[in-house]
Amino acid sequence: MAHPNVVFMGVCGCGKSTVAELYARRTGATLVEADAFHPPANIAKMSAGTPLTDADRAGWLAAMADRLAAGKARGEAMVLTCSALKKAYRDRLRQGDPDLSFVFLDGSRELLQARMDARKGHFMPPGLLGSQLASLERPDPVAEKCLHVSITLTPEQICETVALAMRRFA
Repeated sequence: MAHPNVVFMGVCGCGKSTVAELYARRTGATLVEADAFHPPANIAKMSAGTPLTDADRAGWLAAMADRLAAGKARGEAMVLTCSALKKAYRDRLRQGDPDLSFVFLDGSRELLQARMDARKGHFMPPGLLGSQLASLERPDPVAEKCLHVSITLTPEQICETVALAMRRFA
């Protein structure tokens, strides 16, 4: 594999999809978008402004871990987007790939809220940012093999930062 499988993680509005798409193009990896794994009931719940519970997320996380395991078995390089808010969620994803790396896209509440307020056409309403921030367990950079990157950088700068950091995991 040219580089480790990597998850771009963080709360809603941090730019996971934008940055992951750029990074996947740059590396030639397959982009795996976590939102595609949500069952319709989860989408409906979030669209209505109701935060998901751990029970709601269990099947979603299991499906992504299965996708990671299948891709790893084929030797497929993958870039995954996933909020991965809690350590237990990150640990569940690692069941699909124990070598998984994470990139935590980190930003201030004010910047995240401004991005959420400006976003159009997404099922996640801006009002759920608070519940995501409350659930967030900030990943440990060393113990969880997680790079923390500020979302004040441009998506291109974030990709360059990640590319340089991932060389040491390859």
